[in-house]
Amino acid sequence: MRTVFFLVQKEFLQIFRNKTMLPMILVMPVFQTLLLSFAANYEVKNLALSVVDHDLSPSSRQLTAKFEASPYFQLQGQYFSVKAADEAMAREETDIILEIPANYERDFIREGQAQLSLTANAINANKAGVGLAYAGGIAASAMDAPSLTVDNLWYNPRLDYKVFMVPGILGEIVSLIICFLTALNIVRERELGTIEQINVTPVKKWQFILGKLLPFWSLSLVMMTVGLTAGKLVFSIPIEGDIWLIALYTIAFAPTMLGLGFLISNFAQTQQQAMFTAWFFILIFILMCGLFTPLESMPEWAQWLNMLNPVKYFVEFMRLVLLKGAGLAEIGSNMLAVILYGLVVNGLAVYTYKKRI
Repeated sequence: MRTVFFLVQKEFLQIFRNKTMLPMILVMPVFQTLLLSFAANYEVKNLALSVVDHDLSPSSRQLTAKFEASPYFQLQGQYFSVKAADEAMAREETDIILEIPANYERDFIREGQAQLSLTANAINANKAGVGLAYAGGIAASAMDAPSLTVDNLWYNPRLDYKVFMVPGILGEIVSLIICFLTALNIVRERELGTIEQINVTPVKKWQFILGKLLPFWSLSLVMMTVGLTAGKLVFSIPIEGDIWLIALYTIAFAPTMLGLGFLISNFAQTQQQAMFTAWFFILIFILMCGLFTPLESMPEWAQWLNMLNPVKYFVEFMRLVLLKGAGLAEIGSNMLAVILYGLVVNGLAVYTYKKRI
């Protein structure tokens, strides 16, 4: 282990001397957490609304005023014909058309309800669906329609998208940075020729690989701590679970991505090759990890294939522990999966590493 200690010492010296690597480790988790949490916004606001009012009554004007007061809609224009509103939608000037029929006030007073027509630009299906849901809620409240259900919102009662996104983003960022840096760091040494000086020494393969991985292993905890601190201070994300469980899981998970980065570096001759190869896998991991789309919505074959996605396990863990307060019993199978994944990947990395003596 004395040999490994000196190798680790050498790696830390190289990391702290590298003017680009240290900012990536300390600054990038904060920057990406802030940027992605604000940019990956599931909320739909400022929808352009066009109103076609055939009634022109106090009730219809009151309904229009309710839409104007909502933060989700901006009144784009009021028209006297549906054709004019449709033309505005065709020009991408409006997202939702509210058509108030003639005799709206009369029907509302006599029968306690009235018909309304809502038309949405469904090119963006998510935006249209959310917009129609908002509009339906405002129309129901304007007509004092009774609620048929009682909503109980657990774990995220304010429906704040940041509470849902930030834990997943933290897991994704830590996973990808350590994989990326490990691959580039080893290939960079190969390009500079310094790795050949180690290859001609009696250092064993497992000692060399362990000496390379341990520094980034410890730095993964630093990145997680920095990211969690930023998430708590800026977004006030809840931390319902045990903070030590998060540290333990990060320690168990990090070798998975470190080994994957090392495996990529074994087959890459240049940093450019390593970068493109790592990015190929990273892009798949991001799109399929459940960060932006529910895993349950994927086809069954994709869900089975996703079991090979290490980032999926970390994102799932972060949300379970931070938001639901899950303990070791609830995430035990998840942790076992990443430990086995790490053993397989690092075993392949050791096997495929070519040490020239």
